[in-house]
Amino acid sequence: MNLDIISIGDELLIGQTLNTNAHWISKEMNAIGFAIREHLSIADTAEAILGAVENALQNSDVVLVTGGLGPTKDDLTMPVLNSYFGGNLVRDEQVYKHIEEIITSRGYVMNQHNQDQAIVPDNCKVVHNANGTAPGLWFEKDGKVLVAMPGVPYETKAIITDTVIPWLKEKYELPEIINQMVYTQGIPESMLAEIIADWEDGLPSGIKLAYLPSPGRVKLRLSMVGKNRSTMQSIVDEQVELLKQIIPDNVYSEESEDLGELIGALLKSTGKTLATAESCTGGYVSHLVTRVAGSSDYYKGSVIAYANEVKIAELDVKSTDIEQYGAVSQQVVEQMAVGVQQKMKTDYAISTSGIAGPTGGTDEKPVGTVWIAVATPDGVISKKYQFGKLRDVNIERAAMTALGMLRSCF
Repeated sequence: MNLDIISIGDELLIGQTLNTNAHWISKEMNAIGFAIREHLSIADTAEAILGAVENALQNSDVVLVTGGLGPTKDDLTMPVLNSYFGGNLVRDEQVYKHIEEIITSRGYVMNQHNQDQAIVPDNCKVVHNANGTAPGLWFEKDGKVLVAMPGVPYETKAIITDTVIPWLKEKYELPEIINQMVYTQGIPESMLAEIIADWEDGLPSGIKLAYLPSPGRVKLRLSMVGKNRSTMQSIVDEQVELLKQIIPDNVYSEESEDLGELIGALLKSTGKTLATAESCTGGYVSHLVTRVAGSSDYYKGSVIAYANEVKIAELDVKSTDIEQYGAVSQQVVEQMAVGVQQKMKTDYAISTSGIAGPTGGTDEKPVGTVWIAVATPDGVISKKYQFGKLRDVNIERAAMTALGMLRSCF
C-alpha cells in the first residue's frame, strides 16, 4: 500500500524550518506496513495544495497532509480540501468546546479566529487534537484516505499516534515490513560491494538490499515485505549471519549506528577505562564518547593537543620526533596515545593527528592524511589513513575510524 506525505508551508521551501514531520511520519507509516511513495513540500497557495492532493490521490492509497490548518488568512488547507471533496463548512460544537477550554485556560478570551477554527467540512471525520486548537480532518474518497493535520510537530505526532494509526489499521489489512540494518565500519562502499557481491547475488528474491554510506561507515539495509513477520525475520537473520561470516571485522552492530554507544558498552562490560588525545579531530572523538549517558563510568578525559608545544608539554611527545617526522606521523601519534594513557591512568587511549584541510597539505602528506593510534594494555597499534579534501568530513571520518580501531581491540 502506497502512502504520500504532503507538507505545506513556505517556511519549508525557503529553508526557514526543517521538515521533521515528514521524516518522523515516514518511519511510523513504514513500520505499520505502508510503502512511502513520495514526500512533497509545497507553498501556501490554493493552486499548489489542489495540484498536490490530486496527484497524490491518483497514485497512492493514503495521503497525509501537514500544515495550513491555522486560524489566519494564509492557512488555506481547510477551504481547499472542503472544495475538493465537495463539502459544506459547519461549526463542530465539540471542537468549539475544546478550543474554548484551551483559550480560556490560558487567560484569553475567544476571538473570531479562535471561533473559526471550529468550522470544519461536514463530509469528513474530525480528528481530535488534544494538544492544539486546529483539529485534524479525515476524508475518504473512492476507497482512498486523506488526513489533514496541523504542522506543529508535537500536535502531528499525537494525532498520528493516538488516532490515525489505529484508524488506518482498522481500515486496511496491512503487510508486515522488515527493515533490518547492518552497520559496518572500516571498509568503503565500493570495496564492500565488491567483497559481498556473491552474497548479494545469492539473496532470496524477496529481500531488497540498500547501501547507505556516511563518513567512516556504511549501513546496509535488508528489506522484506510479506504477511508472516517471524518467517521473514528468520530469512533475513540467516542472511545477516552469512554476511557476518564474510566481513566479521567490519560489522559492528545490527541495532544501533552509534559507535560511541557500542564502545561504551564494551568498556563498561569489561570494566576498562578510556582517554583520548586529539589533534586534527579537535575533541570530536571525545564528543562521540561522552554524548552517551553514563560515559563517566569509563571515560576519564582528553588532551586536545592541537599545537605541537601541547603535544610536547602535556603528552611527552619528543620534540626531536616532531622535527624529524612531523606532527602527522606514526612516531608522534603513538607517543600521544601512550602519553594520555599514562597521564589519565587508563586501560585504553585513542590519539589522532592529521591534516583535516582545506589547506596545510604537502606532496608527501596531502590534505586528508591522518594517523590514528590506540594504546592498549598490551601495546600500541597505529595506522595511516588517506581521507578526502573536505574538512568536516575528514574530522568525522577520522573520529569514527578511531572508534572502529578501538573496537577491534576487544
